[in-house]
Amino acid sequence: MFKYFEPNKIFSITSKAPKYVLFLFIVILSIGLTEALILSPEDYKQSHSVRIMYVHVPAAWISLGIFSAITFLSIVGYIFKIRNFFLIAKSLAPSGLVFNIIALVTGSIWGKPTWGTWWAWDARITSMLILALFYIMYLVAWRIFEDNDKAFKVTSIITILGIINVPIIKYSVDWWNTLHQPASINILSKSSIHISMLFPLMTMTAAFALFSLLIFLMKYNTELIKIKNKGLDRL
Repeated sequence: MFKYFEPNKIFSITSKAPKYVLFLFIVILSIGLTEALILSPEDYKQSHSVRIMYVHVPAAWISLGIFSAITFLSIVGYIFKIRNFFLIAKSLAPSGLVFNIIALVTGSIWGKPTWGTWWAWDARITSMLILALFYIMYLVAWRIFEDNDKAFKVTSIITILGIINVPIIKYSVDWWNTLHQPASINILSKSSIHISMLFPLMTMTAAFALFSLLIFLMKYNTELIKIKNKGLDRL
């Protein structure tokens, strides 16, 4: 089944997809911003500063999701020698780093009125910063190693080490005393967040996912064009 992931088989799809993804992104983002900035209520404790949540939380989710996907692709790609999986992972990484930085910056902005400080070495904040460092190491490794086989090995090791940090980020608020509140959204149990806030949060998450897909497609198509320019039919 992995033969369907060969670049020459999917370039015809990925080259046309960005314009459709961009249209969907603009529509979903418009709905999300309207809901988040206008229609959703202010928090009874945090007032209007709670609206930062609609950028901060989706950005953190997307960043964690992308790193998890990169790790999965790297491990499967290394085991089954599927080079295109590494190309997909490499193309996903820039948007993952961007959303990681957005999560850190918006968290800092949100922390000032909520906690009274721009930065605290809170368990979740620190672990998110560590994730950003793994993203940077991953991208730098692709720059340093010109030998693809060596790059595949090194980047796989980085992702395997980095994925250990993902559950730490997720459960840090449960394992340690942190400034962050416990999770408001639970898959297996009832969420404590009201639907009036949950809907714009989910809508903004969908918009950010589409934006990360758009960045991925542009980066991935660029990589495929480089391969074609080298006169190669496959990786």
